[in-house]
This record gives sequence, structure tokens and C-alpha cells, in this order.
Amino acid sequence: MSERSVSKRSQQKRWYTVLAPEQFDRAELGETPADDPEKVLDRTIETTLADLRGEGGENNVKLTFKVTDVGSDAAYTEFVRHELARDYIRSLVRRGSSKVGVVVTVTTTDDYRVEVQPVAFTTKRADDSQQKAIRRTMIDLVEGAAAERSFEEFVDSVVEGRLSSAIYNEAKTIYPLRRVEIQKTTLEAHPEEVHEEQETSVDVEDADVEV
Repeated sequence: MSERSVSKRSQQKRWYTVLAPEQFDRAELGETPADDPEKVLDRTIETTLADLRGEGGENNVKLTFKVTDVGSDAAYTEFVRHELARDYIRSLVRRGSSKVGVVVTVTTTDDYRVEVQPVAFTTKRADDSQQKAIRRTMIDLVEGAAAERSFEEFVDSVVEGRLSSAIYNEAKTIYPLRRVEIQKTTLEAHPEEVHEEQETSVDVEDADVEV
């Protein structure tokens, strides 16, 4: 391919400003080039909570967004994942203590399905029954939070640390804790996908009872 052809294709590309969802104040996440707006759809961009807010400090909280709509010069995104840096999680582990984690899949009031991974760090080693009780508390509180919140509200409670604080305050009565974090939160399915799965499940159940 000639230099002229490469230059021509490069000139045809347009740069789109990638914006965070409204719940994150439409903050600029960066720019992405494309010669066709359709090619921008489904692109993902990762940032840190500190960069998103324009604040200093450690960048332990990573957020991932996916482009769902494209305008004339802007690309609009949705939240798809929240995750704590692995180095940060490793720094919380102490010899002679317990790391207690669980994976919980919940559905919010507006029918988004979300996978949540809370983790607790004890001051000393907890026995099996205590760890089981802590996990049960985590599950109950995560399910309860989702049952009372929309997707945006649930994500806010995770990112702002309110959900982890609620788990800490409840679980510390079982065994002394040093810290509780939501290690990872992932959008698993949109409402239309959840509804379709439910309808398919009903159809299968109906077919099973036919005689």
C-alpha cells in the first residue's frame, strides 16, 4: 500500500470523545478514532476512579465502560465492570489471618443481572464455621442491596464503598475484621436478555408438563 493510500485512509478517520454514563457526570474517558461510527460501538475503555474524578491518590479502583451509542463527535458508554487492582488486594493479605470471599449473582430492581465478588480480611485466622457465617452475611447483604436498588444505584453503592461498609459492620460481629472490599463487579446481562431467558425457561417448563 502506498504512503498516499495510508495517508488518505488516516485522514478519513474521525476522532470521537468517549464519555462516561450520566451517573458518572459524562466525564471524558478519552478519544478513539474510526472511519465508520459503527466501528466505535462495543469498544471498551478502562480508567481509574481517581482519573475519572480528576483526583489524586492511589489508583486502586479500575472501571471499565463499553460504547453503546455514537453521535457526530462523541461516543456514549455504559458501565460494565468495577475491579480492584490485584496488587492492592494482595497488600491486604496478612499471615495468620483469613481471606474470605464469595461470588454472588443478583438482579437489580430494573432487571440488570450483576455478578459481585465481596471479600473480607480478618484480623486473625477464622475457623470454618466463622468463615461460612461471614460468607452467608455477604450473600444476604448483596442480595438485599440489589433487591432495593436500580442498576445505577447498585453500582453507586459499590463504587462509593457503601456496600462494603454495610458488610463490614454486619460481619464484624461474627469475627473481628480488618477490612471488607468489593473485589469485582461485572454486568452480566441487560433487562431484555434477562426477560428473554425467563421466557425461554417458562417455555421449557411448559413443554415438560405437556402430556
